[in-house]
Amino acid sequence: MSSPVDSIQTIKVPKPVPVTTTRFRPPKKYIPQTKIERDHFLAAIRDYIEKENPVPPMPLEELDVHARVILKGLGYEGDETYLHYTAVCLNNEMWRETLAEIPYERRLLLMPKCLRVEDKCPAPFDEFGLLCKQCGLCSIQDFQNEAERLGYAVLVAEGSAIVMSLIQTGQIEAIVGISCLPVLERTFPYVEAAAIPSIAVPLLQDDCINTTVDIDWVWEYIHLTSDDKTRRLDLNSLHEEVKEWFTAESIESIMGPAEGRQEEIAREWLARDGKRWRPFLTAAAFEALRDDRGEPIPEDLKKIAVATELFHKASLIHDDIEDEDHGRYDQPTLHVEHSIPVALNAGDLLIGEGYRLIGESEISDAQKTEMLLVSSRGQRELCRGQGAELVWAQDPKPLKSKQVLEIFRQKTAPAFEVALKLGASYAGKLDEVGEVLEKYSENLGIAYQIRDDMDDLGADAGDNELEKMRPSVLLALARERAKGDDKALMESLWSHEDLEDIAIHKIRTLAHEVEADEKCLLLLETYKDAAVRNLAELDNANLKGLLRRVMGKIFNDLEIKGWCREFEVKNGVREDEAGTAE
Repeated sequence: MSSPVDSIQTIKVPKPVPVTTTRFRPPKKYIPQTKIERDHFLAAIRDYIEKENPVPPMPLEELDVHARVILKGLGYEGDETYLHYTAVCLNNEMWRETLAEIPYERRLLLMPKCLRVEDKCPAPFDEFGLLCKQCGLCSIQDFQNEAERLGYAVLVAEGSAIVMSLIQTGQIEAIVGISCLPVLERTFPYVEAAAIPSIAVPLLQDDCINTTVDIDWVWEYIHLTSDDKTRRLDLNSLHEEVKEWFTAESIESIMGPAEGRQEEIAREWLARDGKRWRPFLTAAAFEALRDDRGEPIPEDLKKIAVATELFHKASLIHDDIEDEDHGRYDQPTLHVEHSIPVALNAGDLLIGEGYRLIGESEISDAQKTEMLLVSSRGQRELCRGQGAELVWAQDPKPLKSKQVLEIFRQKTAPAFEVALKLGASYAGKLDEVGEVLEKYSENLGIAYQIRDDMDDLGADAGDNELEKMRPSVLLALARERAKGDDKALMESLWSHEDLEDIAIHKIRTLAHEVEADEKCLLLLETYKDAAVRNLAELDNANLKGLLRRVMGKIFNDLEIKGWCREFEVKNGVREDEAGTAE
């Protein structure tokens, strides 16, 4: 008899993103060590520009003065470790709006040859620089292809002479460049003298071989355009505003007074913690597509956004019961706190409330029908994914990694798709963007679940995590790559045999030894990249730009925990016993 998961289609894995063997090499000490830190610096710089309005072009010495003020605000007074990095980022942001107004075909993308994988790169050089052979080993190919598609001139070369000669032709009015900080410091006077808008993304290393760069930053600056009217929208502020909709007072204002203890319990659960990504996505999609940009968010949109969180929170209640989980948000699950019958009823109540909020919104009947269909289809797909996992758990057998990814697609992607489509529907634009939102959500959902999958078995997971074994792409990859006794161990793990005798740290170590952890990280980046690529099909510049930034925000706020001391030391996350990172 075949397993229920045999009928699951094999999901198509997107083309892997370019990755070098140095992908996880930590940046130099004069550059903030993690992407979260770098984005924190960028947010502080943007706040400073908003308040002080410094005007470019500005000499490096004057940039340093402003940079010291910013560093003081960040708690680095007297510490000039990040001084030049901050100055470069400040210069970028001062030119940001000017760059946005310059047509793509009047811009130059300048990249260094050290982004290539030097010992494998087949590209030759001519008098203008490297001639990419499109081998896919590094990020040069992707940056070049996208920039040229937009209309950029592209050079993979170092040297101010080439750049200055291009500027003097009058055909180049702005530069987006990638370089190490030492080169940026040397070339800065030339660019400043030309008074040409320039964005310079610092490399994360400066050893001139197999270097890496913050891909999200390059992607954002390449696509910066005045056609995107949401480019100044503060996503952090929007996210914080959405979170405020889930205080007890706001919930009552949006949903009306609670009636009875059961409804109070359900609403207490709704208010309890959570990232609020789904209502944030609904609000973000609406902000990108609305015609009256700049006006306050309508009350009806708040109802519809809250509905997406009602559906999500209901699914968590049911999932916790089905998976026999006892904790969430560092608190007891609802069924542990109030009993399974009360929790089941609370979940059902939240689903009904979500549909009620949509039905009571003051929108056209056509929009209501559209939203109800979107929501119900999403609910159906989510239940199919969860159902496949539950039926598998009754007679567990090893799953291929692609089968696990298909379960992820069914379980997680629908909620993101519903959230985005409801925002688009409220703006009256779903017919225009629905197909792209579906593809974007599928890749976003899979990437999100891969990240959760790694955290579920990460360093902070409980020792009993294996007792509630569920489909895991990391464990599937570890099984596929393991050999001999390790293969037998993974087979028994998937079959739920003798789980009490298997230490979770041993599984983490095995996953690391067969590089399943790094393969997971590559898959994560691949699906993120695929989501962004889907946006190329969009004609709406506002939605395209905003969703690209939304992807960065969601994953910048998430942190993948290390798997073992060796992995963390290797990647510069943790120091070794001697106190130095390897």
